[in-house]
Amino acid sequence: MDKPVYVGGQAVIEGVMMRGPEYIATAVRTPSGDITVKKEKVHSLTERFPVLKKPFIRGTIALGESLVYGMKSLSYSAMAAGEEEEQMTNRQIAGTMIFSVVMAIIFFVAIPTFAAKFLLGAVTDPVLLNIAEGVLRLCIFLLYIWGISLTADIRRVFEYHGAEHKTIWAYEKGLSLTVENVRAQVRLHPRCGTNFLLIVMVVAIFVFAFLGWPDLLMRILSRVVLMPVVAGISYELIRLAGRTKNPVVRALFKPGLWLQYLTTREPHDDQIEVAIKALDAARPHTEAEIAAARAKGDTQ
Repeated sequence: MDKPVYVGGQAVIEGVMMRGPEYIATAVRTPSGDITVKKEKVHSLTERFPVLKKPFIRGTIALGESLVYGMKSLSYSAMAAGEEEEQMTNRQIAGTMIFSVVMAIIFFVAIPTFAAKFLLGAVTDPVLLNIAEGVLRLCIFLLYIWGISLTADIRRVFEYHGAEHKTIWAYEKGLSLTVENVRAQVRLHPRCGTNFLLIVMVVAIFVFAFLGWPDLLMRILSRVVLMPVVAGISYELIRLAGRTKNPVVRALFKPGLWLQYLTTREPHDDQIEVAIKALDAARPHTEAEIAAARAKGDTQ
């Protein structure tokens, strides 16, 4: 059997971004009702430095590149959808990313590790304290997802998220990319970023559980420093989730699929059309392109 060519994606404002082996395409529904598509070449550090393709290293690179390309696609979609007058500059994107990372450290690292001691009171066992911290982190993450899902704008993004998943399923099954074929697919996908984030939260519990319980500053620093390790392990696990047919392993990843009931919604046909446009622009078409993509390896 031929090695499959995988495509990953992300919902953006009034549209979908798809990433194939060679190209990234962002399709957006404009205020006039037309679909505009921006297509650009993928420039991955792993192509320049093959060592970065090694297991447990590639995950951190993939996460970083996904953040960069995702921010660029969001900026383009905001402009194309009429919500911004112009795209963000590279400096603005970098500033936004730095701000987002700082906020993530505050809410998902500093607050949980500070509050864990209060949660367990007189408990001094460092393993229990680290587990409590991880559970708090997971709870904050789930509350955050649930909270943003209540807003109308985010619900619409989640509809495009559902369209992205359904379109990828149709493509991976070798179906023609029509609205009818895409609509018939499920909206949950094992390689989803939501699934990845949940895996990160769970893996972090195990990684940090045996670090002891130093002072607050050292705890925060250790979590930040070891995040690439957590990301690397989580990336390998989500690759496994997307490829395995083992029922036991699949069952272990079920919670990540269930969480997607929050982060995806059933899309409308016009949203499916946008996702199809994005995937068709990002995927390889000719036999030569498909062969090159298989030789290069999957993108997610």
